[in-house]
Amino acid sequence: MIGGASAAPPRVLCDAVPTPRPLPDPATCPRRLGLPATAAAPTAASTAEALLAQARERIGGGRFDEAGQALDCAEATLGRDADWSLHYELVRQRGILAYRRELIPEALSRFECALKLSTAHEDRDAIARDLKNVGSALRRLGDFRGALRTLTASLRMQRAQGEVGGAVLNNIADVYRELDDSDEATRHYREALAAFRAQNNRVEAGHVLESLSELSLDRGDAAQAQRWLQEALQTYREAGNRAYELRVYAGLMRTALSRADLAQARQWRQAAFAIASEHKLGLPASLQLQIARSERLEGRADAAAERLRAAIAALPEGGVERIALLEELSLAQEAAGDRAAAIATLRGAHEQERMLSRAQQDRQLGWLRTRFETAERDRTIAGLESENRLRRGELRQRTLLLWLTLAASLAAALAVGLLWMRRRQRARLLDAEREVREEEALARYRRETEALAEDRSLLQALLDSRQDAVCLIDAEGQVLAANRAACELLDADAASPVGQALGDYLGEADREAWAAALEGMEDASEQTLACARRDGAIRLQARLTPWLRGDGLIVLGLREDVAGAVAMTGLSEATANSDDSAHDAHLREDFRRALVELMLAVVESWERSTGSSRLELAERSRIWRVTVDDGRLRVRAMERYLSLARLPRRPRWRDVLRSAYYVLSHCTMTAQEREDLQRRVDAALAYTRRRALV
Repeated sequence: MIGGASAAPPRVLCDAVPTPRPLPDPATCPRRLGLPATAAAPTAASTAEALLAQARERIGGGRFDEAGQALDCAEATLGRDADWSLHYELVRQRGILAYRRELIPEALSRFECALKLSTAHEDRDAIARDLKNVGSALRRLGDFRGALRTLTASLRMQRAQGEVGGAVLNNIADVYRELDDSDEATRHYREALAAFRAQNNRVEAGHVLESLSELSLDRGDAAQAQRWLQEALQTYREAGNRAYELRVYAGLMRTALSRADLAQARQWRQAAFAIASEHKLGLPASLQLQIARSERLEGRADAAAERLRAAIAALPEGGVERIALLEELSLAQEAAGDRAAAIATLRGAHEQERMLSRAQQDRQLGWLRTRFETAERDRTIAGLESENRLRRGELRQRTLLLWLTLAASLAAALAVGLLWMRRRQRARLLDAEREVREEEALARYRRETEALAEDRSLLQALLDSRQDAVCLIDAEGQVLAANRAACELLDADAASPVGQALGDYLGEADREAWAAALEGMEDASEQTLACARRDGAIRLQARLTPWLRGDGLIVLGLREDVAGAVAMTGLSEATANSDDSAHDAHLREDFRRALVELMLAVVESWERSTGSSRLELAERSRIWRVTVDDGRLRVRAMERYLSLARLPRRPRWRDVLRSAYYVLSHCTMTAQEREDLQRRVDAALAYTRRRALV
């Protein structure tokens, strides 16, 4: 046994990361760590084995500081002549401890050192296990190809021995998932699930089922994700693990919310509350997130915000789960009407995400730098040794020069890589800022679009108060509102005409004349039409007049066509004198010119940003009607708004504004282009306000 705090650690076959603090006195370790006393004097090997067992237990329980103390005592206790397996287990346990502490570069160095030890002693079981650990660390560092290579080698060794563990299959599936190869990931997850079930390891089987559910949810298959999660829930129940059950309920709520099934989400939420209350368990952050999301969607934004604040306060600073909670909190604050707080919270979430991304990048850069320094040191040592051995020949001098050239090339490549990663990080920050600005703009566009919507309930009440038959239709003939008298004349239920083409309620022989009357309304102040109802029972007299509030809507008055009928009344008030003043005529001409310029700018921005034609703009936005002329698709209505000479006498200016908002919301433009289009929208809105059109 080696005594004293200054005892040197044993020499192994690799240079692992050194212990970060002086080793303790091995004589005091058993008493300090509470090892049970024995009748006979314990040997160094037995003491080390007990300390390693204690370290494994404390790592599994999450008591990392105590585990580190046990490993320090084990290292101080081991002598140089101790069995290699104890040195191997010490290095491996230090790697596991570093991995659990998220010190991935250090963990990788420890795992690689353990792999060298097991390889030197040809222990195939240990080699397969160490390859799995190395692959898992490489995956965490973003080296997916290297991780897949080492994990596949571990799997081959296990299959050759006839004992395939589920852990290596699960790690391979995780790598394929990171590489966006969902088919291979699913296949390996299924194999891992079968392996864990064969070992009767219900907890790990439940973890695999959760991974399968997340993979299905990423594919958009919410039904399959729910089936996986319900199977995982049953597995955890059989294992008696209530804490993991709560995590599964979070996934079930997420699946239900992805389908907008609030009732199902509410059932999962109540079941989770029942288990947490029965077993006195705290709700995990993932479950708190889904509960808050469901409360927000149910209209209880304040309750959701309160829950999220409590969940965030319970998490440590820098936790990954805080980002999702902060983003959901911003949505709850926005739903509650506190937009300023929502924006501030969202900015905080982006800032924490940026800090976590930078920390991960720093870890990766540190790992690359360590690798480079180690490789450079090894190359330097090899170069010096080669120089001392090969001074006698020209061939050996050329070999040394080649080594130095390779080292310089590697250094240049690493420098370029570091510069590229730094520029990429800067680009991410700029993208995040741009996304925040775009979200703010989109919110404003949505508000302005909603401001253009009509209050149909008020309009319906106004129509129903009239005794004569009146309908409000759009320029395409779609019924927007109809009073009871109109529904009776059309032989329709009170709600059935709304959203339908009014021509469907007329006889087939009169539908062509009806379409012609609609088309003529863009330039006429009034149209009359005699037509028959679709069942032919009665003849109708229809009078079409423009709605004085604009937007191209039409007031349709209906009456039964009988002799001696009196003139019909319309919905609109008495029109003003048709002779506008010179000032009003000038304003109207400016407004018409602004509408044409805005529509031209909308079409130009659409074609430049999407590479698509105006026909596709009409089809995707569903604002403008697409017609067939001589076997070709046309947008005649839109084309009339691209020329001042062809602009209708009563233009549908709201359709022009809706087209502009659609392009602003769905097209990628430069800041200058977006500002120019918004300026034209504001100009058109200014004219409408001055003419009292909104």
